[in-house]
Amino acid sequence: MSNLQAQFGQVDIYLFDQLLRGKIAPGMRILDAGCGAGRNLIYLLREGYEVFGADFDPRAIAEVRRIAAVLAPTIPSDNFRIEPVEQMSFPEHFADVVINSAVLHFARDDDHFYAMLQGSWRALKRGGLFFCRLASSIGIEHQIDQVSGRRYNLPDGSERYLVDAALLETLAEQLGGQLIDPLKTTVVQNQRSMTTWVMKRIA
Repeated sequence: MSNLQAQFGQVDIYLFDQLLRGKIAPGMRILDAGCGAGRNLIYLLREGYEVFGADFDPRAIAEVRRIAAVLAPTIPSDNFRIEPVEQMSFPEHFADVVINSAVLHFARDDDHFYAMLQGSWRALKRGGLFFCRLASSIGIEHQIDQVSGRRYNLPDGSERYLVDAALLETLAEQLGGQLIDPLKTTVVQNQRSMTTWVMKRIA
């Protein structure tokens, strides 16, 4: 393993961009909603951030706790909880930064999508940073087949809940959020499309 990989793990490059620009800074309380096995938490744990996470998969949380015990042994294991994003037990207005990466596109339907989004948003402090990466239809509109509602078959063979720019802008206004970066979308060989949605909570 290279030194860089050991230091940063498999961190999302767009989350790394927020770190480079100082939008995620030491002293901030970070909540990774849908943290999986912690790929976005390695650097934060190493650097002494106050880190929390939730995921419905017990094996993923066990792995995050194992990593945290090595990299940040003073962090309580209860910071990492076996909970679905829509039912996280962290208090309201709890975190300076909420990460929600590659989670929302697994929504079963509109109700599930909004429940996961609200579950993540409620934990964010006013003035806090919301970082989200999710599948979208942007750039591949003519290559997807609707299953039902906002669920589509993608060219890569997966089925996902897809958003578009208009929906993300509407949701930002409804939530009381303000875009602090333009929406950034990566189309991967016309197989899938991933959009980065970064907001500041203003209400």
